[in-house]
Amino acid sequence: MRWPQGAPPRQRKEQQPRYKVVSNAGGDVEAVEEEENQDVSKKGRRQGKKRVSAPDGVLQPVKLSRADLYKPPTNEELSQLKETENLFHSSLLRLQIEELLKEVRLKEKKKQRIDAFLHEINTLLSTVPETAEADITDQTWLPKHVRVPLLQVPFGVKGKFHFLPPAAVKVVGSYLLGTCIKPEINVDVAVTMPREIFQDKDHLNQRYYRKRALYLAHIAQHLAKKQLFGSIKFAYANSNHLKPVLLLRPQGKDEKLVTVRLYACPASGFFKPSRFHPSKNNVRLAWFLEQAAPGEGATEPPTPHYNNSFLCDTVLESHLHFLSGAAADFPGMRDGVALLKVWLHQRELDKGLGGFSGFVASMLVAYLLTKHKISRMMSGYQVLRNALQFLATTDLSIEGISLSKDTDGSLPTLTDFQQAFEVVFVDPSGLVNLCADMTASTYKQVQFEAKHSMDVLDDKTVDGFQLLLLTTKPLLRTFDHVFYLKPVSKLQGACKKMQLLNELMDRGGNYVATSLPFITSLLARGLDERALLLTHSLPQTQEWPIDADPPKHKDIGHLSFGLLLAPEFAASVLERGPEADRPEAADFRRFWGEKSELRRFQDGAICEAVVWQADTLAQKRLIPERIVRHLLQLHAGIPESSICYTGAVLESVIKTRREPAGTGEEAMAGVIRSYDDLSRKLWKLEGLPLTVTAVQGTHPALRYTDVFPPAPMKPDYSYHERSKEKESLLPLADKPCPAYIPPMKVICHMEGSGQWPQDKEAIKRIKAAFHLQLAELLSQQHHFLCRPAASHTDVYKDGYVFRLQVAYHREPQILKEVVTPEGMLKYRDTEESQQLELETLHLPYLTSCLHGLQQQHPAFSGTCRLAKRWISAQMLSDGLAEECVDLLVAFLFLHPAPFTSPSCPQVGFLRFLHLLTTFDWKNAPLIVNLNSELKDADYTEIKNEFVASRTDLPIMFISTPRDQRCSVWTKERPSAQILQRLLVLAQASLRALEEQLLNPLGSQDVKVAFRPPLDFYDVLIHLNPKQIPRHLEGVDRPVKSFSRGMLKSDAPVKTLSFPVVDYDPVQCYLQELRENVWFPYASYCRSIYLHLMGSWQAWPLLSYLNRQLASSGCGLLRSKDIFWGGPWKDVFLFCIKHPLLSGAGCRCEEILSCSCVCKTITIFTATPYAIPYLLPYHMPFTIIPYVPQNWGVYFK
Repeated sequence: MRWPQGAPPRQRKEQQPRYKVVSNAGGDVEAVEEEENQDVSKKGRRQGKKRVSAPDGVLQPVKLSRADLYKPPTNEELSQLKETENLFHSSLLRLQIEELLKEVRLKEKKKQRIDAFLHEINTLLSTVPETAEADITDQTWLPKHVRVPLLQVPFGVKGKFHFLPPAAVKVVGSYLLGTCIKPEINVDVAVTMPREIFQDKDHLNQRYYRKRALYLAHIAQHLAKKQLFGSIKFAYANSNHLKPVLLLRPQGKDEKLVTVRLYACPASGFFKPSRFHPSKNNVRLAWFLEQAAPGEGATEPPTPHYNNSFLCDTVLESHLHFLSGAAADFPGMRDGVALLKVWLHQRELDKGLGGFSGFVASMLVAYLLTKHKISRMMSGYQVLRNALQFLATTDLSIEGISLSKDTDGSLPTLTDFQQAFEVVFVDPSGLVNLCADMTASTYKQVQFEAKHSMDVLDDKTVDGFQLLLLTTKPLLRTFDHVFYLKPVSKLQGACKKMQLLNELMDRGGNYVATSLPFITSLLARGLDERALLLTHSLPQTQEWPIDADPPKHKDIGHLSFGLLLAPEFAASVLERGPEADRPEAADFRRFWGEKSELRRFQDGAICEAVVWQADTLAQKRLIPERIVRHLLQLHAGIPESSICYTGAVLESVIKTRREPAGTGEEAMAGVIRSYDDLSRKLWKLEGLPLTVTAVQGTHPALRYTDVFPPAPMKPDYSYHERSKEKESLLPLADKPCPAYIPPMKVICHMEGSGQWPQDKEAIKRIKAAFHLQLAELLSQQHHFLCRPAASHTDVYKDGYVFRLQVAYHREPQILKEVVTPEGMLKYRDTEESQQLELETLHLPYLTSCLHGLQQQHPAFSGTCRLAKRWISAQMLSDGLAEECVDLLVAFLFLHPAPFTSPSCPQVGFLRFLHLLTTFDWKNAPLIVNLNSELKDADYTEIKNEFVASRTDLPIMFISTPRDQRCSVWTKERPSAQILQRLLVLAQASLRALEEQLLNPLGSQDVKVAFRPPLDFYDVLIHLNPKQIPRHLEGVDRPVKSFSRGMLKSDAPVKTLSFPVVDYDPVQCYLQELRENVWFPYASYCRSIYLHLMGSWQAWPLLSYLNRQLASSGCGLLRSKDIFWGGPWKDVFLFCIKHPLLSGAGCRCEEILSCSCVCKTITIFTATPYAIPYLLPYHMPFTIIPYVPQNWGVYFK
């Protein structure tokens, strides 16, 4: 929140408008605001005269008398102080909530305009003309430009209809209660249909619903002629296709101000409530099936949803009176309901069929008040907490609740409601279930979210306000696996296969609403412990013009389902059933079908079981998908082609091309097994003068975050030549570049001893001796192929290369020693000491922590590798430390609120992109609490020091328990420009991915987010694919591949010479370009598989050239004077056009003798003698005059 002049606003109590219901002679009812006159004392007026108005924008101090300054606090102030101390983690949370309420509430001026609009609607409704009586099926009296807003299937129905003006028009709902919130302001108006238009049996076979729809259609026809409205449309109330409403919006600039929803309802007392008991039938089966007569002895099934929907229209006014009584003298209720509505909206739970609407939330708060779980003295925040606590601990799908106090025996009991509905919340009348359309899975989601939200509110280390009330939780980023059912018309056949005819009739033919509870129950049983939560999207239908046919059931688009997986069970390949001789075994076989088989287990039991074949972890992660597809096909007849499962679509970009074809987890497990064995051998190594005290790996593969982990390989001697001096292999010039073998660094900490020298140069020599001795002992005792060097020893083991580096714990301290001219010894950080600390202290600690994090969260590895893959694909990996990315992803798992920790890499990657784009990098530190070492006090200290020293800290600040103040991984990079570029790309990538993943009917090419926008770069240099060792790691698999001179590790070939290690010609070429050509002016450059990108941006070159030209009196260059062309026939073209520099050019071939990698670059620029003058470096090129005849061919 931002306030003027950096100060918080003064707290003022808004005057809530109070309304009274006024009935006129014609039966019309309108809302009238009561004005309260307040007397102003003479003393107050005298003081007001003495005040001097302050200049605009200047805050003046308030002068208080001594009595006012020291007077005791009032009861209200004491209550607020006590509440802040007991409930709020800080006073800021109270201010945030108050500001949010001001933001979402309707302003008084807008209320006045809405009231005026309501008065005009009331006047127009009283002038709607009557119509002649006709059969319900005779709808010829309606004009062609108005359609009946109801699916009339079957069409034939008995009864008569004629229109009469409304008996009453009443404003109902949240508008009068003061609990409606922006951005969508809806005002509900109940239009009472006169008793004269109804007949005795109108409660049967949708007759009432047909008359209701005709009534609204005639009103729409009349209002459409008026100039008052900007739009008149129909919609389904809460997406219930039996309950259309008429939407009225004002004209002109006020069209988005408000939407008035007209509800047609019956006159009170005409229909007997006893007819609508949940066990009663009001839809005849013969009529629904369009049969001539019911079969003999046929019993009519109950229609509880039909009956409940009917009764809802009869209690609109009584619900308003009930809530008004509850909200009287209870301002905290209005605030609490508003906060609860915001909370539900952020979780996409408040809209659609069966949603937890704002009305249900208001009734829930009223229920808590009647049960004395909250009091009228509570604030809105206390109401929110108590409501969430109740939802978290009460399962309405098991034990229902009721607002009714009536003991009338004719009313249905809670048991009656529980037998008819999945979720039960009975209204004050005792007749209506407020959650009749809600499925058990939807309420489970509400309950899960409430429980999780209470944990967030109790956590003092996070900003609960931001996470709960300002952070959206869309389906794709909330659930681990998401799948879609398309088209939903397949559910029509599912109803038939599951024998849901009675339920389909009860729902009026809505096969989506009919089958949804059964499908969720089916999948919940099949997934069992694998899924913590299974939920579905709430079916929603869009509003439609009055001249269009109402939308059909299939027009909801696709149906979405979300799975929140339990990491410890989700990848299990076994589903163990009951023993074969038990009665439950037959039910198990029926449920799983042909997948069930008898198996003998290690404990000797013979049980029914289902085994899912999976070789890799990537395949195991998709076992829930196989379960979903199998059960829906078996029990609901939904083919696999109608299920679009997006649980692991993004994982294709990190799949390896090796066997087994997984996503690299198996390869990293092989690396770590080899590393663990090497560590044990180093610990037990004999003959060293000092023992090894610790062995710590620092390579990304040893913390499961290497995008493409090393593969064990043996060199093919036909692709190499042997260096006799070093007993190593060298690549042949006429062969493709050998496969890339990365050295995996391992730090060996030696024990402390008084024999260690205290001179830094002497320590380096001792370490070099240790490296030589390590190589000798490993070769002698374990027969490893070793290659020692002064700074390290390379060990070839199991097809991998480990780079051992000896560390002495006091060396960083010795490197900090500085002797002053006075002879005093001081300690100062130097570049060398900081680098050594980074390699021997910080990096091993980080690797150890992330290795442990992977054991807790198996999805960490895949998420981190997807994030690195994306950053590298965007040419930004040189601008961001690899360890920084590891910490960003670790934050998602250690501090996932308001979500849960990801259980699959895809959702983790989407949250990674969202974190980049939404985190306030300028004003907040990212605190990653590795191993839970930080306490609450540490959080406060880190934040305070960050604020105090912000200008001296990196642009991206990441704090960890061992690095609370420096952010060592972001100290050098990223720069502000790189970070801004990163955020822009993350936002665009997230938007592109979500659009594709949310559109199951479209062609999904998620790799588009991993293809960089080439138009941002100025130079494109094509590389020879033979010289790119990681050619097959491209986002798009290349058409042609090359043999890289490597054999599998199990090949029967003995390795006698050390293979080529850490050889990547692309990186070597990049380094040469940076050191010798124009790339020092580049903000960044990066190689990626087939292309090497450089940023010859116009502005740095323009700046340099203009400084040179200004000194000679020449006119300055403009951006349009520089043309960037190419690539054209593998030639890059660069031109500077200037009046004094034209006509001649140069052609430069074989830049830096890199002809094996780079193609020709042609530069059209100044005359040859001007090149050294214009460029900052002398270009080592042979200059040949070259003038193109047709410039248009080159510059398109």
